[in-house]
Amino acid sequence: MKIGVIGTGTIATALVRGIAGDGHQITVSERSAAHAAGLARDFANVRVAGNQAVLDQSDTVFLGLLAETAPRILAALRFRPDHRVISLMGGATLEQVGAMVAPARANAVMLPFPAIAQGGSAVLMLGDADLVNSIVGARNQVFVLKDAQDLAAYLCAQAVLSPVARMVGDAARWLAARSDDPAQAEAFLRALVASSLAGTETGALIEALNTPGGYNQRLRLHMEAAGTGAALARGLDRLERGE
Repeated sequence: MKIGVIGTGTIATALVRGIAGDGHQITVSERSAAHAAGLARDFANVRVAGNQAVLDQSDTVFLGLLAETAPRILAALRFRPDHRVISLMGGATLEQVGAMVAPARANAVMLPFPAIAQGGSAVLMLGDADLVNSIVGARNQVFVLKDAQDLAAYLCAQAVLSPVARMVGDAARWLAARSDDPAQAEAFLRALVASSLAGTETGALIEALNTPGGYNQRLRLHMEAAGTGAALARGLDRLERGE
């Protein structure tokens, strides 16, 4: 494909790194110049251009802008009716993106995560699943959502990633203080959590780790008694309410 990317922040840059080896011709915008220059340096099939040149050289366009600034930036550009547009903006609906890119059509909202750069990442999307899968589905797991309400709920729930990372990091620091290899301590816990959750549903994993009096059961019960589950639910409810 001839792919264009307007806005090269962290997520858009990770996306380009994840698909650059698939033979596409990719043009990225000059916004976030350091990211754009790094992509062009690392991949022979990635070039940097101004926003309008990105559109002129592309058939499929990713929008990696902030939802707040996108209307102003996109209003200055000329989209073609045949452009296929995929938004990476979680704060804008398909209908809102469609109004920004007319006469082109907003085909999908797609929300990848930084791990898409290496593959094996979860990808949320709403809209044209065939298009999204054709670009990122070979090496990532695409979760197709039914409507904007579904997308909003998933956006709230995905925020669990940061607290989970914090918990693993805290446990790694605790372990590092008691071992002579801090890097290995964190690497062990990251591998343990990632591999365990990747292959087993959470309920089944908890049951498998529920040996009476075992370390896992005792720590889980301690944290449940401390109210971590209730605090998580309250936090997700606040996100859903926009607080």
